[in-house]
Amino acid sequence: MRVGYARVSRDEQNLDLQIDALKAAGCEKIYTDKVCGAAAERVGLDELLTFIRPTDVLVVWKLDRLGRTLKKLILMVEELAMRNIAFMSLRESIDTTTAGGRLIFHVFGALAEFEREVISERTKAGLAAAKSRGRCGGRPRAMDEEKVRLARALHQDSSITVGEICRTLGVSKGTLYRNL
Repeated sequence: MRVGYARVSRDEQNLDLQIDALKAAGCEKIYTDKVCGAAAERVGLDELLTFIRPTDVLVVWKLDRLGRTLKKLILMVEELAMRNIAFMSLRESIDTTTAGGRLIFHVFGALAEFEREVISERTKAGLAAAKSRGRCGGRPRAMDEEKVRLARALHQDSSITVGEICRTLGVSKGTLYRNL
């Protein structure tokens, strides 16, 4: 059985184009959502995933209707494959019921993985370059050596409370005690 899924981002947008294409592709049941693709909760998609059975085919008009990012889309299609459910995208002519369709989808997956690795390499190179210039990532220290010396001197004076020292230096009690 072919099961369709159509989604638009806003209420004022129309699902008719997608629904017509899904019906023309032989979808017997069609689920819809009118939410942004980044939304965590898509009721129509959740209902579809509950309904769809092994050997069924999930059909979308366009890839971006199912997943906003290639990574999420690939994860979704892999989950479907584990449940023995095929995937078809009408606009991109991807059909995982065929060897060619699976090949194209795996090429997309390989490109997404390559993109993630390139981003990771660039990030590591940028961090290494910053470190070689004496900068390191993370949050700046709340107390430099000057503030630590001042905190120790103030802490020696028993007439000054810990709360007053913290207010004077603009730090929390935990930060103060860690540095003392």
